[in-house]
Amino acid sequence: MSAYSQRRRLLAARMRAAGGGLALIPTAPEQPRNRDAHFPYRADSYFQYLTGFTEPEAVLVIVAPKEGDEPQTILFCREKNAERETWDGFRYGPDGARTTFGFDAAFVFAELDSKLSELLADQPALWFSIGHDAGWDARIAAALNRVRGESRNGKRAPPVIRDVRAELDAMRLVKDATELSIMRRASDISAGAHVRAMRFAAPGRFEYEVEAELLHEFRRHGCEFPAYTPIVAGGANACILHYVGNDQPLRDGDLLLIDAGGELSGYASDITRTFPVSGRFSGPQADVYDLVLDAQAAAIAAVRPGATFADPHDAALKVLAQGMIDMKLLAGSLDAVIESGAYKRFYMHRTSHWLGKDVHDAGEYKDGEHWAPLVPGMVLTIEPGCYIRPAEDVREVFWNIGVRIEDDAVVTAQGCEIITAAAPKTIADIEALMRDSRAI
Repeated sequence: MSAYSQRRRLLAARMRAAGGGLALIPTAPEQPRNRDAHFPYRADSYFQYLTGFTEPEAVLVIVAPKEGDEPQTILFCREKNAERETWDGFRYGPDGARTTFGFDAAFVFAELDSKLSELLADQPALWFSIGHDAGWDARIAAALNRVRGESRNGKRAPPVIRDVRAELDAMRLVKDATELSIMRRASDISAGAHVRAMRFAAPGRFEYEVEAELLHEFRRHGCEFPAYTPIVAGGANACILHYVGNDQPLRDGDLLLIDAGGELSGYASDITRTFPVSGRFSGPQADVYDLVLDAQAAAIAAVRPGATFADPHDAALKVLAQGMIDMKLLAGSLDAVIESGAYKRFYMHRTSHWLGKDVHDAGEYKDGEHWAPLVPGMVLTIEPGCYIRPAEDVREVFWNIGVRIEDDAVVTAQGCEIITAAAPKTIADIEALMRDSRAI
């Protein structure tokens, strides 16, 4: 049984435990870029997680009776069409999709509306993500109204609508062996791309030239896309958290912050490295860099089963705040700087987020008032930073220094595994790599 079939069975079991019903999970639509050109197609993460099917115009239906009959999985997809295949490429069609991906039944997408009312009739609940897409909301509402119109014939519309994402988010939060294997490979490819960027970067080159090196390395090793728009931020641009202009020249004496990761088989990698364009850190740059690296080490040490999602952030924050005091960026006691939030002037984001099929992956961070506990199989980023903009009360030697260091951590039974460690991050290793590349 494939990993996708196992996930469908698990979702059906969770639905049955909650009273059963019918789940409907559509894939993403194709999006026009301009005129008759489309953006590269990428399937919806929830749909892809359950099916492995990557064609557009598709929807998964899971029927999970509360008891008795076995759950049923149904795919609606594009028809097999030789003419369209001549223009656009291979299509599985319902028969090919059913046998290849292990569905109980499959139909052409055009039959969805006519069959949906029949499938919904007398179900105890509809499992759907209401509010995610207005078009699908209207389609579902029309189907429910058709069922209600058959009430005199004894048909009954589902009296309850449940958010299927709640169940899927809980499932996606802990990765299985197949997912972790893909994520390790995506991380290796992305680490190699960062090494390539370090070797290539030099004064006078443009940010977009470095971005091109990253994209080349992603694609030539099999990544389908970048997992997100790469951030290639030289000098003051590194103090813009989501800078994506990537169009400025690199200057001698500046740092270059690169936040970039490849997506492989639908799974993201997320790495940030910061290094000197010239190949050597200045004294103030090294001070800020080592502070962020120490904060990251403290956060990584806090990742283990039984800890909470907030623990790595709290560990990193203590190190960062104390360093800001020591470098006279802030004044006061450690407790006062943290309690007042004064540190947010130089560190305004949290240290982690979930990682998986989405770069900011599915899954709750809190259960009520309590932060989510970490368990083996979870994957999270560890990415402290320090961003110092010019200001009258900040020594000029620190102006426009922006540093972020980010790695991807898999929670294990013993602690955590850093799957992006192949990208150098100590000052000694970075300077050695860049020195050697310039000697070639």
